[in-house]
Amino acid sequence: MMQARSAVQRGFTLIEILVVITILAILGALIVPKIMDRPNEARVVAAKQDIRSVVQALKLYKLDNGRYPTTEQGLKALTEKPGVPPVPMNWKTGGYLEKLPKDPWGGDYLYLNPGLHGEIDVMSYGADAAQGGEGYDADIGSWQQ
Repeated sequence: MMQARSAVQRGFTLIEILVVITILAILGALIVPKIMDRPNEARVVAAKQDIRSVVQALKLYKLDNGRYPTTEQGLKALTEKPGVPPVPMNWKTGGYLEKLPKDPWGGDYLYLNPGLHGEIDVMSYGADAAQGGEGYDADIGSWQQ
């Protein structure tokens, strides 16, 4: 009767538990950094997609009005008819975008006409909200599409 009871009560030794914890810690150290970068990668992808959408709306604006909005009119010309000259004559009622997107870091997208990299530039300064930078702080622009 005693032997049956000791076999049932047998559990893991301290060494076995430490080995399992060590293996889990090693796996965590290898996997967690890769998972932690996913939100940053997703923000960059979202910014690039937003920029593509804004550029497409700008192309429609140009198709209707013969020119892109000026830098002064800005991207707001895609949601509201500009009052600043040159006022577009064939501005599409309802606008070209429902609303202007914010970049994934909460900032406004920047617009230049003429652009530094092309006819027009639409850009975000990235995570640091400052010009230049590397990695996730790098500028993301329409010229990179």
